[in-house]
Amino acid sequence: MATRKKKSKADSQTIALNKKAKHDFFIEDRYEAGIALQGWEVKSLREGRIQLKESYVLVKNGEAWLFGAHISPLASASTHVHPDATRTRKLLLHRRELNKLIGHVERQGYTLVPVAMYWKKGRVKLEVGLAKGKKLHDKRASAKERDWQREKQRIMKVSG
Repeated sequence: MATRKKKSKADSQTIALNKKAKHDFFIEDRYEAGIALQGWEVKSLREGRIQLKESYVLVKNGEAWLFGAHISPLASASTHVHPDATRTRKLLLHRRELNKLIGHVERQGYTLVPVAMYWKKGRVKLEVGLAKGKKLHDKRASAKERDWQREKQRIMKVSG
């Protein structure tokens, strides 16, 4: 009887992070959404071949859609499938969550940005952030704060 290999905690479940989203936006709330994918896309995700940097989420006709995410097809992809790397992908959310997001986006001027993509129980999940855009002075302030935290850690390391 074959034994199943246990995954160590070092194995990361994260597929991709959108670091640019944290730089450009104040992320106020986060939602977990499923994503409708094709077979070749899942295989590419297992290889970590996705780019979330220029992607965004729009709500159309009461449904959430992921635009601009680039999933590179594998070279060993099937010959009868013609992969489209930047196709629009449907996000799977509960109706209550969708209604809440629609209200925030339409009435209160929020934006939906993909923050991270990860595996959860064998399924691909996308973390969508409800965000407000940062102005240039906000970006400078957050960079200054980050530099100060790094310098503070150096000082504590040297003196301790």
